[in-house]
Amino acid sequence: MDELSVVVVGAGPVGLAAAAHLLERGLRPLVLEAGPRAGAAVAQWRHVRLFSQWSELVDPAARRLLEPTGWRFPDPDGYPTGEQWAAEYLEPLAQALGEHVRLNARVVGVARRGRDRVVDAGRDSEPLTVHVEGGERITARAVVDASGTWGGPNPLGGDGLPAAGEREAADRIGYRVPDVVGEQARYAGRRVAVAGSGHSALTALVALADLAERHPGTRVTWLLRRGAVGAVFGGGEADQLPARGALGLRARAAVRAGHVEVVTGFRTAAVERAGERLVLVSQDGHRLDPVDEVVSLTGFRPDHSWLSEVRLGLDPVLQAPTGLAPLVDPNVHSCGSVPPHGAGELRHPEPGVYLVGMKSYGRAPTFLALTGYEQVRSVAAEIAGDHESAARVELTLPGTGVCGGSGVFDVEPASAGGCCATPRVAELTLTAPGGRV
Repeated sequence: MDELSVVVVGAGPVGLAAAAHLLERGLRPLVLEAGPRAGAAVAQWRHVRLFSQWSELVDPAARRLLEPTGWRFPDPDGYPTGEQWAAEYLEPLAQALGEHVRLNARVVGVARRGRDRVVDAGRDSEPLTVHVEGGERITARAVVDASGTWGGPNPLGGDGLPAAGEREAADRIGYRVPDVVGEQARYAGRRVAVAGSGHSALTALVALADLAERHPGTRVTWLLRRGAVGAVFGGGEADQLPARGALGLRARAAVRAGHVEVVTGFRTAAVERAGERLVLVSQDGHRLDPVDEVVSLTGFRPDHSWLSEVRLGLDPVLQAPTGLAPLVDPNVHSCGSVPPHGAGELRHPEPGVYLVGMKSYGRAPTFLALTGYEQVRSVAAEIAGDHESAARVELTLPGTGVCGGSGVFDVEPASAGGCCATPRVAELTLTAPGGRV
């Protein structure tokens, strides 16, 4: 098997970094990307500016591969948009990898050659086969799945399934951070509901609040499933990623300025048409005022369907590798409290199969590129047989400034408006570190 390629699924930041590390180890990577360009998913949120600096967004092995080509490191202190990350780093990296990257190659299945998942005999001696859309079969010594979760946004429905009427209202519901500049007519001067409590939701709130400054008729209702606002704004000035902390402070300021109405304890059960508008109904019958648009930013989930014939060890809650799940459980950990990890935590019962990047987190949020780069450094070392390097930790993650995990809910007694109480508009007195906002 040593002569076979290591197939990497996905030419995003982590997949391309995996290829660079594998190549540096003398292995033969083959990156299969379903899209027409490297970083195809990243380019779809091209208008969003990252809260990580360039210095945290370029993998070390990738940099070593790029610099001999004449590529120049962008300003280390700069914060790129998704489009800049893709155009100035990911596409040059794919070009530097050359024949090791194939575009428009969608993987539809992975199996052990000649063995379905039930058969034990000969599993350790047979290579993996990667099935590509169109009928091609590629024999591989290992498969590194860096396909991400971008294609699997969670629904608006509060129970993890689409709310009644959600699919029928798809023309008025977006599942990505809106481009309020490119699609200004869709949001300016209109009433918009934003559902979600993560960084994507905060980014959307800030963008819509800025739009409201220019178009006073714009109104935003922020729907939180949790029973209290709690630590949703993050660590502020205590966050070791300053731009991430600033994002939370700007969202707090938008609420304080009156551009955003906050409704807590709202778990969407139905979406109803009211003429040209939508009415959102909670699981206990609470009805919001009609809105023109809904932005649902409730996270993403991994697609394991094309891995159905290999033996995965997945946590039943998060759908993350069982060795990693306890480290990233959002009920326990904030982003900065997740310890660095590698091949050991990412190992599955099926030898040679690794889930890395966002997909390795399953349904857990707040993944950092730095985490993915450390994952693939370790995985490449493991595949190459350098178990000592694979087990070594070579990363310190920046803390969020939030002590402990924020959890799926900020639980309060039902009488105080907890997760199972009647949804309510939150009255907030917001004080940021260093003063009021």
